[in-house]
Amino acid sequence: MPSRASAKISMRLVPNQDPEKIKNIFNSYLQKVVPDSVTYQLTPLHGGNPYVISYDTREMRSAVAAIEKVFGKRPLPVRSGGSIPVVADFEEVLGIKTVLMGFGLDTDAIHSPNENFPLQNFYKGIESIAWFYYYYNAD
Repeated sequence: MPSRASAKISMRLVPNQDPEKIKNIFNSYLQKVVPDSVTYQLTPLHGGNPYVISYDTREMRSAVAAIEKVFGKRPLPVRSGGSIPVVADFEEVLGIKTVLMGFGLDTDAIHSPNENFPLQNFYKGIESIAWFYYYYNAD
């Protein structure tokens, strides 16, 4: 019986990258580097278009004001990878912006066996969202 191996590869796309095109480029690369003695099957599991919201929008101004109000410091905008494919669809299909406000810390060990989330950040996150709506509706 021949040996088998499998791998799950995740790609975080940036603006102006098309998931289908990237899949095809990756598959073409595999065709070039996989030895003739090896067969492979590329099975896409899911995908979505990348999304970035401009820092200079009503939505972001409201988020910045809310977080600064609750945490007492102006937040730094950070681009980070995530897999929420529907976010890009909200803007493309519905014409609405999406602000993703993270309240976790890099010390929270997200997705690890000892993942944690301080209750203080949980409650401040709830308060920040309330202030976001306040500022968004006042703008």
